[in-house]
Formats: sequence, structure tokens, C-alpha cells
Amino acid sequence: MKPFHVLYLRFPSIKKNNHLLPFSSHSITSLFLPPLSLYCTFVFTTMNGSDLDSSSAHTKISAVIFDLDGTLLDTEKLIQRVLKEFLEQYGKDMDIEKEEKRTGKSWRESAPSIVKDYDLPLTVTDFSNEIMPLFHKRWPEVKALPGANRLIRHLSNHGVQFGLASNSIRRNIEEKISFQQGWKDLFLVIIGGDEVEHEKPSPDIFYEASRRMNVDPAQCLVIEDSLVGVTSANSAKMKVVAVPSCVTQAKNYSADSVLHSLLEFQPECWGLPEFKDWEKNALPIEPMYVVGLLKGEPHDSSMILDLNAGRGSSVSLPDQVSGIYFGWGTLSVHERFKVVVSIGWDLQSHFARRVIKPCFIREFGNDIYEEQLQLLIVGYIRQLSSEENVLGASEILRKDLSIAEAALDLPNFSHHRSDPLLAKATVDDQIATTCLCCRK
Repeated sequence: MKPFHVLYLRFPSIKKNNHLLPFSSHSITSLFLPPLSLYCTFVFTTMNGSDLDSSSAHTKISAVIFDLDGTLLDTEKLIQRVLKEFLEQYGKDMDIEKEEKRTGKSWRESAPSIVKDYDLPLTVTDFSNEIMPLFHKRWPEVKALPGANRLIRHLSNHGVQFGLASNSIRRNIEEKISFQQGWKDLFLVIIGGDEVEHEKPSPDIFYEASRRMNVDPAQCLVIEDSLVGVTSANSAKMKVVAVPSCVTQAKNYSADSVLHSLLEFQPECWGLPEFKDWEKNALPIEPMYVVGLLKGEPHDSSMILDLNAGRGSSVSLPDQVSGIYFGWGTLSVHERFKVVVSIGWDLQSHFARRVIKPCFIREFGNDIYEEQLQLLIVGYIRQLSSEENVLGASEILRKDLSIAEAALDLPNFSHHRSDPLLAKATVDDQIATTCLCCRK
């Protein structure tokens, strides 16, 4: 079963306050309203607050075009780690803001600016020759982003055409996807930046993709992570869904829809077959392993998980992970137990800070402060609103707890309890049925 949908009506009388009035879709007819065509307009609203207007919602999409790096594959962090290690060899510190601005740009454009920005004692050619083997060595480590496998296999199973259009050169694209099972045979077309005259932000690569698929550009939906890619798709007059790989830039995207992750994508909004893989309002996902130290009191909703104190889990958790999730956890002297976790970003400070709030489906004493929590995230419940994501992780609701508790007893979720990633623990406390950190 899919999550509850909300229909919003925007009325001119309150437009000056920018209010949106929510109604459940079945309650509209019970209201006494003037003719809707005269007094209001319908808007489809994503959970993060970006409007998907009615023209977009009724556009018949015949093909989907994906970007690769940062959209389907979690390569952006790896690229930054390799660059950071490389620069340290020359006594240079990586500037994260500069690197985020380079997201989505071609190597032909990025390489000269990196050499210049860091005043490297290398020619652009020498720099490329030195660092490229380091990238290639790490490509096998790259994993698909949450929802990527689910979406491309869903489109394939329903006969929807989809292709890949990336600013990377063609041979690098093929090398990266060769480590993802079955991907190379799923894409109808694969186009690299070296196969068109002008790379993104020019629309050339998307025009070429639609030409090869024999689909009108107006009937193509592009899914992108970078501002460069979104600009390119808009210039090609295609519909665009943005899933920003840089959370601090999300407000700058001009797209038909802006999502936190591909798990939020709803194909039916674009005339495509909807997903049928929800189980009791919970979605099975590819497991994500997280380790961190607990901060705060166990009976306090302000308790957070500090990833920086874990064993590198902040590196393995993609930036596009946001929302209410659940899974199995363990502490040093406790058996494996059910956990609900809220994951968001604090964007109020100069630097984006990930905020993770765990909620245990059992009772603990007060002796778990700064204890290491191992968490295997295996399911997804819902996304966060824009406001929740900006202020940090959302407070977990009683409904979230009920969904997670029931789902973790289902075979698709329960078998992960014995996953070897979780360290063995001894039975200590009895499982409780209440979660004291939940306030609603």
C-alpha cells in the first residue's frame, strides 16, 4: 500500500499569505464550495514543498533519461575523497565549497579549474594522468544510490524506455556501470559527454538521447542531481526531476519537481506505471549500515546518533538519504532490537550538518549515553517536509513507530535481523512495546 496522498487547493482569497489548505482526496465532495474552475487551481505538491503543476502532471512521458554520477551512483563523495587525498600530497587542503560548485561539470572543464584553484605545480595533462588511475581503482567501491535499482528495474519491467546521458566520457561510464549487476543491458542508450559537440549545461546531450530513442524531447523526463544537468534539461525543453546531491544548493534548482531521494519519486505523476512494492505502508530498501555514538538521554526526543564518532559510516551513508527509516540495531550488551530513525539535515548553520534521531522500540536504562549503536536500515516509511529537512531530522510519530514495528515482523524485513554486519550481542532486556522517545 502506498503512503496517504494529500490534495492541496490554493485559493485566491488567502494567496497573499501563501497558505495551502490540505484535504484528503475523498473529503472534497463533502465540502460546500463554489465552482472550483472559478475560484481555485489544483497543484500537485511534493512533500518537500515544490509544486508539480497540473501541466507537468498530465504530460505523457514516453522515455526517461538519467544522469549517472550523483543521480544513480554515489560517486560524488568518492571523487571528493580521492581529490582530498591527492591534494594532501601537494600540501593543499580541499575547499568543499569549490568542489560542490564543480558538481556535474565535465572533466574537461573541471580539471583546468582544479589545477588553477589549488595552484598545483602540474600541467592539466599531468594532473589528469596522475589522478585518473586513482579514480579508476575506486570505481568498484561505488554503490547505487537509494531507490536507483528499484526505479530502473521498475521501468524495465514495464517496458518504459530509458537511457543514460552523462558528462563523463563514454568509456568511464561503461566502466562504472559494469560494477552494477545488469545495468549495462538495461539502458536503451548510453551517451557520454565526449559524444556530443557541447557538454552540459548545453542541451546537446539530451537532444541526442531523445533522437536515439526516437522520442519527442517534450515527452522525455530527465532525472538529474546537479544544477548543470538541470539547466541542460531545461534548455532541451524536457521535464525535469531534480534530486540534489548537494543539499545546500537545493533551493537554487529550477525543476518541475525537487526530491530528497529517488525513494520519493512517484512515476504515476508522470503517466508512468506506479510502484506496487509497498508492504503495510513500508518500503523494503537495500540495507544501509550505520555506526555512531548515542548523544543525549534515551528517554529524550533530542537524542541523536553522532556518525563522526562511528567507524566511517558517515562516509558510507549517501547525502541523498533523508526521511523516516527503520531497521535493526544493537548496542554492546543488548540483543538486536527494532529501531525507527529520522534522518535530515540542519541547514541553518554555514555548513550542512546531518541530523539522525533514533527511536528504540524497547526500553533502556540511562546507561547507554555515548554507547556505540550499530544500525542496519532496511525499510523506508516517509519523506520529510522542506521545513523538517532544513531544521534537521523530524520527530518520529506514533504512526511511524506502529508501521515499523509491524513491518519488521514481515519476511522482507525480519530476515535482516541475522545479518552478519550487526555484531553479535547477548540477550539482556525484554523487548517493550512502547517507545518513550516518541512524543506524538
